[in-house]
Amino acid sequence: MKRSRGGDPAHDVLGYEGGTLDAIFRPETVAVIGATERPGSVGRTIMWNLVSSPFGGTVFPVNSRRPNVLGIKAYPSVSEVPQKVDLAVIVAPAQTVPGIIAECAEAGVEGAIVISAGFRETGREGMELEEQVLEEARKGRMRIVGPNCLGVMNPTTGLNATFAGSMARQGS
Repeated sequence: MKRSRGGDPAHDVLGYEGGTLDAIFRPETVAVIGATERPGSVGRTIMWNLVSSPFGGTVFPVNSRRPNVLGIKAYPSVSEVPQKVDLAVIVAPAQTVPGIIAECAEAGVEGAIVISAGFRETGREGMELEEQVLEEARKGRMRIVGPNCLGVMNPTTGLNATFAGSMARQGS
């Protein structure tokens, strides 16, 4: 793996020698870790945006305390999802994210969007937590968007893995 001028290869997007970004921008299977039915919650909004968008992939809610979310069977962990997951959208407390990333890497998940906040933006402890997330991602050669982000939209494929109120229009 090439080193960026900044020293951390996790931030060297152009020099990264891993796979493509298809798992993030063109997934066929998406797991929403922290999916819920609680009205107004980010986990519910992301689930709704995914199942009501035309991206055509399969969405798996992951929630250890619910048998289903929005009428879709939920799984207690990403390792118990019956298909290989391309993209994990993580909406869970910051302290749990390094372990979730490790579990995703173990399950062969290639990309993750970490919506959760509570990392570098909160100070030293959050910075250390973010470094743990990046370390787990490196071990599994996972691509990460986030943490503390809106998510990802791809108007070309219809993917809306965000908590935004509407889908962006396709460009020309």
